[in-house]
Amino acid sequence: MPSKLLRVLGGEAVTPPPIWLMRQAGRYLPEYRALRAEAGSFLDLCFNPKLATAVTLQPIERFGFDAAILFSDILVIPKALGRDVRFVEGEGPRLDPIDAAGIEALTSEGASERLTPVLETVSMARGQLGRETALIGFCGAPFTVATYMIAGRGTTDQAPTRVFAARHPELFAKLIDHLVVASIDYLAAQLEAGADAVQIFDSWSGVLSPEGFCRWTIEPIARIVEGVRERVPGARIIGFPKGADRAIGDFVGETGVDAVGVDWTVSLDAVRAELRGRAALQGNLDPMLLLAGGAGLDAAIDDILSAMEGSPFIFNLGHGIVPETPIAHVEQLIRRVRG
Repeated sequence: MPSKLLRVLGGEAVTPPPIWLMRQAGRYLPEYRALRAEAGSFLDLCFNPKLATAVTLQPIERFGFDAAILFSDILVIPKALGRDVRFVEGEGPRLDPIDAAGIEALTSEGASERLTPVLETVSMARGQLGRETALIGFCGAPFTVATYMIAGRGTTDQAPTRVFAARHPELFAKLIDHLVVASIDYLAAQLEAGADAVQIFDSWSGVLSPEGFCRWTIEPIARIVEGVRERVPGARIIGFPKGADRAIGDFVGETGVDAVGVDWTVSLDAVRAELRGRAALQGNLDPMLLLAGGAGLDAAIDDILSAMEGSPFIFNLGHGIVPETPIAHVEQLIRRVRG
C-alpha cells in the first residue's frame, strides 16, 4: 500500500493524518549538532551523501514521522549555477550579489554534475526507509532563491529584490527563467533518484503585491510543475507559498500542485471551503506554539484536526521548527495528532 502521505496527495482523507515537520532534521536535535560538527561546514554536510542521509533519517529514527525530507538547502541551485555560496556561522547564507552581467553570464553547464552528491543522498535515504515512510525532495521557488542571489543574504522585507524587479523587470525575468529551468531538472532528478514527492518552498512570496505574486510566484511555479511532470508523469508536488493566503485558490488552480502548504495566519476552514477538494492542505501549526508546549499546544492541534476532519490533509507546521524547540514538545505533538 502507498504511504499515508502519498495517499493524501492522491486525494484521500486519512485518519490520523500523516505528519512531518519543516526543518524536522536540524539544530533542535543533539544528533544533528554532532554530525554538523563532524562535517566541518554546513555546505560540506549538504554535499556529503553519507552524512546528509544520516541527518535525513534522524527524525524518522527518533520520532517515526510519516515522511522524511531530504536534508539539503535551497541555495544549492545558485551554487550549481556557478555562484559563490557560503554559510557564515551565526549569520546564515552569504552570496556575492548578482548584477546584470552576472545574470547574463549564468549557465546551466555542469549544474547537474555539481548536484550529483545531493541525488546520491536521495537514493541512499530512499534505500534505508521503509515503504510506509515517504521521502520528500525539494527546491526553493525561483522568487525566493532570487532574493538571496540579488541581496546576497536574507533580508526581512526583500526590498533589494523588489526594487531590482521594478527597475529591471526583463532582467529579473531572465534570472527567474534560469531558476525555473534549473529547478525542473533538479526536482525531476530527485524523483528519478527515489523521492516520492517534492515540495517547492516560496518562503518570501508574502512580500509580493497581487500582481507580483501572479508574475513571480504563480507563473514560475506553474512552469516548474508542468516541466517536472513532463519528465516524471504523475509526479506528486506540494507548493508552499508562505504568506499567500489571499491567493491560495488561484495558486492551486494555476499551478496544479497536489497539495498546498499554508502558514498559521491562514484560516483552515476558509481555505478548505475555497479549495473544495482541488488539492490537499498541509499545515499549519504556529512554530511558536510548538516551542511553548503545554495545554495551548494541545488545543491548537485539536483545532487543526477538527477543521480538517474528513479532508485530505498533512499535519505540519506553518513554517520551520525553531532550534530552541524542546524535543519533549515534538513528542507531545506526535502523540496528540495520532491520538
